[in-house]
Amino acid sequence: MQTKEDFKLFVEFDDGKRVIYDVNSDMNDIPSYKELKKITGLFNSVQVDASRTCVYWIDDIDLPSDIIYEYGESLD
Repeated sequence: MQTKEDFKLFVEFDDGKRVIYDVNSDMNDIPSYKELKKITGLFNSVQVDASRTCVYWIDDIDLPSDIIYEYGESLD
């Protein structure tokens, strides 16, 4: 997983599927996600949880991997 410009994530899944997921719409719809724009460097601190079922930034901001998989823009 890598962060990209304009609040996008590049994710490659175990099955080889590669996607770009745009977090901007989540930041507009989910109040806690607004912190990703407000706090300098927070977006780039994204991590994968130990179970590999979501990515997260802080306790209030996480994103399930199945959402990324389903709604990310496929690069394949």
